[in-house]
Amino acid sequence: MAGRPAEPEWPEGGTLRAHPDLVRAALAEVAAIGPYFAISTDPGVPGTGDLGASRSDGQWRPLSELAADTAALRARIDDFRRRLGTEESRVAASILFQGLAARLWSPVIGTVTTYGLVPARAPADLRWRPAPTGPLPLWTSPVSGWHVVPELGKEWPGEPILRTSQPPASLRTTHASDDSPAEKPTNDARADQDSPDQRAPGRETADEEVAAVVYRVVVADLLEPLVDAVRGITKISAGLLWGNAASSLAGTLRTLPATRPDLAPRAARLVRDVLGLGVLAGTGRLAEPAAGHHFFVRSSCCLYYRVPGGGMCDDCALLAPPVRDRQWARTVRQARGAGT
Repeated sequence: MAGRPAEPEWPEGGTLRAHPDLVRAALAEVAAIGPYFAISTDPGVPGTGDLGASRSDGQWRPLSELAADTAALRARIDDFRRRLGTEESRVAASILFQGLAARLWSPVIGTVTTYGLVPARAPADLRWRPAPTGPLPLWTSPVSGWHVVPELGKEWPGEPILRTSQPPASLRTTHASDDSPAEKPTNDARADQDSPDQRAPGRETADEEVAAVVYRVVVADLLEPLVDAVRGITKISAGLLWGNAASSLAGTLRTLPATRPDLAPRAARLVRDVLGLGVLAGTGRLAEPAAGHHFFVRSSCCLYYRVPGGGMCDDCALLAPPVRDRQWARTVRQARGAGT
């Protein structure tokens, strides 16, 4: 596809293959951020609610089915249209796609920023199951294809442990205490770490390579087929759908810092890098009107204002800048009042 970034080529030894137990631990930790970040790895475990069912019960379906099976996707759009109370299938398709994009971006952004853990390709066994409300439940079997980028995420016991066929004895190590004089960074050093545009030497290349992999996994492997399928069902522009995808990606910077403020700077760097790639480039701009509070201004509209009782989102291209500024200021005040 025109505009797609070149395939990333990590140097030999640039990543470490992750043991499945490490992937399970990462996905479990990321799921605690919020429901859009959750991917189950063991849907047969009792007590997991809607996810507590065996894959063999017939309800878990390959995610690729949504793009390949026109009838299945059309049924999802029609159901969403009825729930929204609109007669316009393109409005329902737009908002459904934005929710799906959020479900696919969030776990990947979460695992990269928390663990430096990246899927080399979209999980082939990624599955979904119908749910009456809320985010679409997802399940995957983390058996292979995940890598740890040493420059990102947590510190690990060492390469041999990650390469072994046996699970590591400990999936994480303890970071040096902030009270340690030798390890505690100065305020200036912290500011450099927090800035998405100020990176340590050699870090920029690693960040760009990881961003290219994230783009490939979510956009090329998962969203591009969905965009083509949606446009085959209803009349809707590709630019609008890619604007939805970009908005959903930027939206992770509103959710993740609320529970994991320590990850906000790293997530902001990653999101900013991915937004500059391929079909996402030019879909909008990422703004930071207050330190640590990121907002997106898109160049298109998701059509939510056409839903009965709907309105304009705070990243909408149709929103007057003074109104947007007031909404941002109110959101920042509320977040600070909540302690984020």
